[in-house]
Amino acid sequence: MNEKMNLPEWLNVIAVFDTETTGLVLDESRIVTAALHLIDQDGKVLEGGKDWLLNPGVPIPPAASEVHKIYDKDVINAQDAAAGVTEIVSAIQAYFDQGIPVLAYNAPYDFTILHFEAKRHGIDFLKFGHVIDPLVIDKTIDKWRKGKRTLAVAAERYGVSLANAHTAADDAIAAGQVGLAMMRFFQALNDPKFPFPNSAEELHKMQTHWADELEASYAQWRQKDYPDYKPTFGWPVKKLS
Repeated sequence: MNEKMNLPEWLNVIAVFDTETTGLVLDESRIVTAALHLIDQDGKVLEGGKDWLLNPGVPIPPAASEVHKIYDKDVINAQDAAAGVTEIVSAIQAYFDQGIPVLAYNAPYDFTILHFEAKRHGIDFLKFGHVIDPLVIDKTIDKWRKGKRTLAVAAERYGVSLANAHTAADDAIAAGQVGLAMMRFFQALNDPKFPFPNSAEELHKMQTHWADELEASYAQWRQKDYPDYKPTFGWPVKKLS
């Protein structure tokens, strides 16, 4: 989908980030694996990336292992969580400091878990640069498309190979390739309601606003059956009480 359309220079190189964890509870789940790689605007993987396997310090629930195929026996001799989280935060911060955008599919999942991991281990958290979240972009500029919005579905829509879903490195790279294809779609859309951003900073601000709108809309829908449901705002880190 618009594969050959040139993207602006600020998308020449992006970092892609993904985690696999012990669960879905954002302030309790621990990182088991993480991946941070660089790709160019054609989706080619560049040198300089890294993968982590961490001992989370707690048993990995069977349901989580069933998804990412990493079991307690696999992390017995893995890197200590505190050391690994320190490295992950430092590596992401280095890209932000260089002005390189960091892309994560459903960014509040990965960044909120990382935030609480850092807090748990007494590590100073990120001073955010610019984040790209293809899920927020997809739900906004292609709002009425039916079906699920998982990475696997998005990869199929945009013609991206995802051979090993729920492997941090493969998910991160595929998410980056999906994000770049989506940005080409966004650029070609030429919709005055959604003007294409002129910079990573502008896109970051747009997504912050869009994410709040999406959360408010979702909360309104949930409140039809659960009147006490409260939205949880915050992008790229959820503001949990």
